[in-house]
This record gives sequence, C-alpha cells and structure tokens, in this order.
Amino acid sequence: MRLRRKFFPRTLRDIGCCLMMIIFIPITFVFELTVVLPEFHATNGTIYWLTCLFGIFLLFNLKANMLACMLVDTSARTVVLMPPTNERQRLYWRYCSVCEMLAPPRSWHCNICDTCILKRDHHCGFTGSCIGHQNHRYFVFFVLYLAIGATYAAIYNSIYFWWLHSESYVNWFTAIKIVFPMFMLCLDVSWQNFYLLIYMLNIITSAYSIVLIAYHAPFIIRGGKDCERDAKRYDLGLQRNLEMVLGKRMHLTWISPFIQSELPHDGIHWENVKDETEKRR
Repeated sequence: MRLRRKFFPRTLRDIGCCLMMIIFIPITFVFELTVVLPEFHATNGTIYWLTCLFGIFLLFNLKANMLACMLVDTSARTVVLMPPTNERQRLYWRYCSVCEMLAPPRSWHCNICDTCILKRDHHCGFTGSCIGHQNHRYFVFFVLYLAIGATYAAIYNSIYFWWLHSESYVNWFTAIKIVFPMFMLCLDVSWQNFYLLIYMLNIITSAYSIVLIAYHAPFIIRGGKDCERDAKRYDLGLQRNLEMVLGKRMHLTWISPFIQSELPHDGIHWENVKDETEKRR
C-alpha cells in the first residue's frame, strides 16, 4: 500500500473541516465520559466502563480510518498504467491534459489534489483528500463510526439537557442561543454555554453523517460511485460490489483499519469488469 507524501489539507475549507474533526471529536469524547455519563451510571459500575470501552472502540476506529483516508495514496501517478491492447477496450481510456497521460476508466482529475485519482468518488473536505479505489474502505468506516458515535452521544446528550437539566436549558433564552450560537459565545462565556455548543455540534454531526451514509450506500451496493452515469455497467452483485470496496476479508474490516484486506481489483482495468457485466446481460 502506497502512502501520500503530502497529506496535509491544501485549501482553507479542507483545513477548517479537518481541524474541526481533529479537535471537536476528542473534546466531545471527554465531555461524554466526564460530564454526561456520570449522570446516568455510577463511575465504578459495569455499565459505565462498558460504555467507556465502546466509546474508545468508536473513537479509535473513527480516528484511525480518518487518518488512513488521508495517508493512503490512491492517485494514478504512482502506478504503472498499461492501456489494453484491444482497440475497443482502449476506447474506455481517455487522455488527461493536466497530468499528460492516459487515464484509466473511472479515474478523474482532482484540481485540489492536482492529480488523477483511480476510481475517484469525491474529494472529502474532512480528510483533505480524494476518496478513490485504495482508500474507499476507510472512508466508509470513518463515516459509519462517526454516525454511530455521534448518534449514540446525541441520545445521551438530549436526555441530559432536556430532562435531567431541564431547569437550566428549557427556556426561550436557550432557543436564542441555538439559533445564534456566536451571539451566545460572545455574550456569556460559561461552561453551560460550552456544553450547549458541544451538543449543537453533536446533533449537526449526527444528522450530516447519517445523510452521507444514505447518499453513498446505494452507490456502493450497486457497484457505482458518485456522479457516475454508467454505474450499472460495473454492478457485479451485492457481495462482489462490497468486496470491490472493503476487500476480500470484508467481514473483518469493521474491527480495525489495520486489518489487511486485499482488493480484488487493481483499480485500473475496469474495461474488463464492464465487458463482464455486459455479457451477463
């Protein structure tokens, strides 16, 4: 597996989104364990420590998969590109005038990364990198664990704010703070407002990550990718479509991004897959 030499985000938007993930998630994790959970479970009890272990598992996989998205090189420049000798199959390839090379099917040039990406899905602002053939698996689990962790925390936090501490938060002033969060921080810098800010970001993260899953899941299931017109031509069935993203050991990949799972395809010669699906029809 190749690693990117320059993996730091390149645009202000990417830097902001990436820093948000790097800073906000650990702060939320500490907030849940030290402020919220003790209100529900005794700190010396089994449920508290099981919840802590589950939270550590989520945090580890979320951060590790995010880092893998940033580090793994999925560009076309670092591989040997051998166009097919068959003239008909060669028509699937195209010339990239920026990279000055023949680009394989499903690859696309990213202006931010400044290179062609193998089976490019999209450019992810939260990781500051393109999601393509080699790091698609890590993006899937990054978003999945982000959704699970954020939603799990949101349930606890909602009970904490609106039920256990309703006397402090259930009022019109809280509604104004939610609508105008910057006004809240400028007007009164307090722990109560800081907790409310964490809760607001938590709800937004939960909703956004669920939307991302709902958007990307159909593409993965059908063997396609974002903004691909002829995605049906790469549909090999549910199991093989998942293997194309998660690898041959896909049943173990949810445990850790460090588990090796070889991809069944090189990410280059998609013309062969295209021919296979056309024959099946």
